[in-house]
Amino acid sequence: MTDYLSRTVISADGLHLHYRDYPNAETTALPILCLHGLTRNSADFHDLALHLAPRFRVLTMDVRGRGLSEHDPNPENYHPGTYVADVLALLAQENISKLVVVGTSMGGLIGMALAAQNPALLAGLVLNDIGPEIDPAGLTRIKDYVGAVEPAKDWDDAIAHMKAINGHALPGLSQAQWERFTRGLYHENADGRPVLAYDPAISMAVKAGDVAPPSMWALYETLSVTPVLVLRGSQSDILSTKTVQDMVQKHPDCTACTVHNRGHAPLLDEPESLAAIDAFLNHTAR
Repeated sequence: MTDYLSRTVISADGLHLHYRDYPNAETTALPILCLHGLTRNSADFHDLALHLAPRFRVLTMDVRGRGLSEHDPNPENYHPGTYVADVLALLAQENISKLVVVGTSMGGLIGMALAAQNPALLAGLVLNDIGPEIDPAGLTRIKDYVGAVEPAKDWDDAIAHMKAINGHALPGLSQAQWERFTRGLYHENADGRPVLAYDPAISMAVKAGDVAPPSMWALYETLSVTPVLVLRGSQSDILSTKTVQDMVQKHPDCTACTVHNRGHAPLLDEPESLAAIDAFLNHTAR
């Protein structure tokens, strides 16, 4: 028996979008929806979902163009407005009217937009290494690699690519951890070669600046009725300590946690991350 069920929702424009459902039939707690970063997918949250599954139902979504979700034939649709609509389609299919969102990077931006547009929808929002202001240095780094990774010859080559891109953000991972990390980001093609599990066309949105506007403070300030937990990797080049301080100061119910020895973004299997998320859910999801 697998740990989760693979499900599909059809978007308003007809794409088949995949999500994982880690069911918990007995709990009366609010469900949790996990949304990944720009080039990632639902596999990112497997360890967190297993940690939470005894107490919560957890859904983890492959945003369109990532993971097992279909690629969009029109790359102009790769932007937060479309992603929000896709999430709402999933929630409608599952008949979910209240939930907690855990969002890493781009997933956090989607969560912010959901909360701003639907104030009664979110009981809480976890922002993993993302906020209303993005450090330009980190954004430049992302623009440089999205869609530009050379095809991998084999799994060893794929692991080497991932180390080169993410090694600064994830120091201390063992070789086995790097292999597991990499296998979550690649699929095997018909020839058995690993290929990245995202549509290279998402790079068009990144280069056009459609990932996020330079400042989203006005959006963030609409979240005053939504409890927020912000996690920051201690070595992050996306979310600055000053931005986190301002987030806590400007919000009536925002707590922050620094995840040590991590850049962008924490994996959410770190003891600090799990403890902070557990405490937050005890506050918001019961």
